[in-house]
Amino acid sequence: MDNAAYESWVWEKTANRCVGNLLHHDFDAHYHPDAESAVSAILQMAAPFSSFGFGGSSTTRSLGIVDALMSQGKIIHDHWQLGLNASADLSIRLDQGRCDCFICSANAISVTGEIVNVDGVGNRTNAMTFGCPKVILVAGMNKVTPDLESALRRVPQIAAPMRAKSLDLKTPCAETGVCSDCSSPQRICRVTTILHRRPMMTDISIFLIGGSLGF
Repeated sequence: MDNAAYESWVWEKTANRCVGNLLHHDFDAHYHPDAESAVSAILQMAAPFSSFGFGGSSTTRSLGIVDALMSQGKIIHDHWQLGLNASADLSIRLDQGRCDCFICSANAISVTGEIVNVDGVGNRTNAMTFGCPKVILVAGMNKVTPDLESALRRVPQIAAPMRAKSLDLKTPCAETGVCSDCSSPQRICRVTTILHRRPMMTDISIFLIGGSLGF
């Protein structure tokens, strides 16, 4: 096997342990070795729903899920649309929390079965825990860490600096690549959630994909 094949093998073994623990924690969890099969399964699961909310996720957009659902005539609540004023942006974020299905990614998922997210506004963390009857969470294996402690560390060490840089924010981590626990007005690390178990009133499906996706 070449290096890519060994990496795929490790991802699959790691994902199998992660999926097992997520299932034990009452989540619906799946592993797909490639993006194509994952997207097909996600769209099949999404088919019965009419309205969809999307968090600020590069992962779901890189997979073409937003465009695919729009082409099917689904109602999309997406605050990443161009040209939105503050009022429209707020309205869409509120609608995301009451749609039929909310689709997002995670900042980190532990092999031990916990899901970690850090938000600046809180619309994503709210929508994925309560309000939408169905949540679909999509993550590449680059976001899977050995345990909860390493999942929490992944956010300031990797996810937040990369995200801030991608958004061209004026934060210290966007300049240095290192979290300084700043008080910048544009700080995006303001709300932290840990899903230890599936929230009682929310059906959450998790799709792990054998590849590096998002931040």
